Amino acid sequence: MAKTLSKLVLKDFYADWCGPCRMQTPIIQELEKEFKGKVSFEKINVDNNQALAGKYGVSGIPTIIIEKDGKIVKRFSELTEKEVLKKALMESMK
Repeated sequence: MAKTLSKLVLKDFYADWCGPCRMQTPIIQELEKEFKGKVSFEKINVDNNQALAGKYGVSGIPTIIIEKDGKIVKRFSELTEKEVLKKALMESMK
């Protein structure tokens, strides 16, 4: 059986009314283009997904969680610069 690549997921917890979340969105969109086919991106509205936000302990937004093989490897709980997120994704791919 061929070895499967580890699954890397970036979860972006946000709300439509959140100013910093709106500033985070274009950064996430740029990363999504750069990491196409390598990282799955999920945009999760906390107002519509309170149970999921609770499961991940999201108490402030934006919160960005990077998971590898279903385990949290990085977590950011505020507006985060592109280069910081890019570095975290690159490190998580190793």
